[in-house]
Order: sequence, then structure tokens, then C-alpha cells
Amino acid sequence: MNESEPSAHPRLSLVAIVGFGALGLLWPLLRFAGLEELIGGFPTALVAFLGTFAVWVLATGFGGVPRPVLTLTLAGLLFGVVMISAGLVLGSGPGLDVTHRLVAELFMIGACTGFGALTGVVAEGIQRSRAR
Repeated sequence: MNESEPSAHPRLSLVAIVGFGALGLLWPLLRFAGLEELIGGFPTALVAFLGTFAVWVLATGFGGVPRPVLTLTLAGLLFGVVMISAGLVLGSGPGLDVTHRLVAELFMIGACTGFGALTGVVAEGIQRSRAR
């Protein structure tokens, strides 16, 4: 293929993946700032979840990030790893034995990866509707 020809699959944006994945620090930061004690655990989780969803979908959908589904799926994977790592560093998380904690962490990574894929589908829909 000639270098001047556009690729069928544009390159992934590593900056976008790392940037979106770093939003996994939002929830621990809200907890560290005392918001969880102020308004409770569920509302804090909801703020972190909706904030992350909005940033991922809007920035990817309107920002023209290439390969939005794969980008946000990988960002979701990184998001899960960041959340687990932050929880270990800050000493938060469920008081489980090693086996149960590992299962919970694997579930968290899977859920975050799925969340990333879902937001990628929504963002891709925005990109396609804007392209028309």
C-alpha cells in the first residue's frame, strides 16, 4: 500500500486511551476529597460513572477519535486496572481474602472493559451521524 493512501484501519490514539483510562482516578479522588462521606457512596459512584461516560462519549464522538470502539474498550481495560491500583494504594476496597479479592478485581476489569466497549459503540454512533 502506498503511504499516501488512507489506511482501512486508522491507528489507535495511545494518548486517548491513556487519557480516558486515567479517568479511573476520578472515583478515588472523589473519595479522597471527602465527597463519599459528604453525600454517600452510591451518589459518589454515580457522579464518577456518569462523568466518565459523558467525557468518553462526548470527547470521542465529537472529537473524531479514530476507532472509537477499540479505543474505549482499551481505555476501559486501563480504567479498571487504574481503579484497582488506586484502591490498593489508598487501602480501600472490600475486606476479602485473596481468592475472593482476585475474583472481584477480575470482575471489575471485565465490567470496566465492557463499559468502555459500550461507550465506544455510542461514540461511534455519534461519529457516524455527524459524518452524514
